Amino acid sequence: MIEVSNLVKKYGDHTAVDHLSFQIEKGKIYGFLGPNGAGKSTTMNMITGYIASTEGKVMIDGHDILEEPEAAKKCIGYLPEMPPLYFDMTVLEYMKFAADLKKIPRNQKDKQIKEVMDMVKITDMKDRLIKNLSKGYRQRVGLAQAILGYPEVIILDEPTVGLDPKQIIEIRDLIKSLKQKHTVILSSHILSEVRAVCDYVLIISHGKLVASDTPDNLERLAAGSNSLLMKIKGEKDTIRKGLETIEGVTGVEMSYDSDEELWKTKLSVQENVDIREKVFYVMAKANCPIYEMQVKRVSLEDVFLELTEGEKKKSTGNPEKSQWKPVEDKSEEPEKTSDEKEGDQS
Repeated sequence: MIEVSNLVKKYGDHTAVDHLSFQIEKGKIYGFLGPNGAGKSTTMNMITGYIASTEGKVMIDGHDILEEPEAAKKCIGYLPEMPPLYFDMTVLEYMKFAADLKKIPRNQKDKQIKEVMDMVKITDMKDRLIKNLSKGYRQRVGLAQAILGYPEVIILDEPTVGLDPKQIIEIRDLIKSLKQKHTVILSSHILSEVRAVCDYVLIISHGKLVASDTPDNLERLAAGSNSLLMKIKGEKDTIRKGLETIEGVTGVEMSYDSDEELWKTKLSVQENVDIREKVFYVMAKANCPIYEMQVKRVSLEDVFLELTEGEKKKSTGNPEKSQWKPVEDKSEEPEKTSDEKEGDQS
């Protein structure tokens, strides 16, 4: 559906997008994720033909966005971060104007406008001036013009920025319903939004693609994605030896909490293995009571920080490597403790 190949955008000496390549398939919601200034909006603008790339190519359903702009843009509905609205028009006037721009046949125009306005729930506002609408309703009007004409691809750039919690939930539900008939690309830096609605995630940092997979796989493949955090009372060697005998344990880290007089213990565990019951019986047999036990799983937020911070260090010349790597490589480098991870995030 969409193929982006070695896309580059430079502004003087600054490279906003750096040889970006990815493919978008039909019938899914893609999350385009990255921190502010990562190049998300610039990439969206190049995909839609709003700005030209310095290098590379964007193909929309077989059409080059620069060489065949009209054919390519017919396949796209676009909602920029700031909706392109005319404040002195009523909602209905604006929708008719957008339909004319998209060259929707006259015998289909009224029917499509009604369907789209019903879909985004702005029918009751059709006779109101856009300048008198709340930000939430303005966003809905912008979304309606993107859907109008039923393009195969709908691109949404930060669609919930500035909305209240109720409006955010409504827009998210609407976006999820769109994938029944459309492919959706959702650009955002709000991680909970991407996690809630997207089937596939592309993470960009400093203009480069640093990861692409389903949210579940990204969380599963992250370093330290499955671990058990505990507080245990007893002798250090006794605790360690007991835990290391348990099948499925790949690493044991311990630090002493002098205030509670307990050993803070982190077990690295093989994927999809639940060892809590075995740990309980082994520690009970060793007369080492467990005061606290918690399964720790990596969230999309952890993955995002790990990837974007790692890319930031590389771009600034810091030789320190990112902790991102496949699960099977975990033995090559010791994982950070929970305290160290908290320090990184702060």
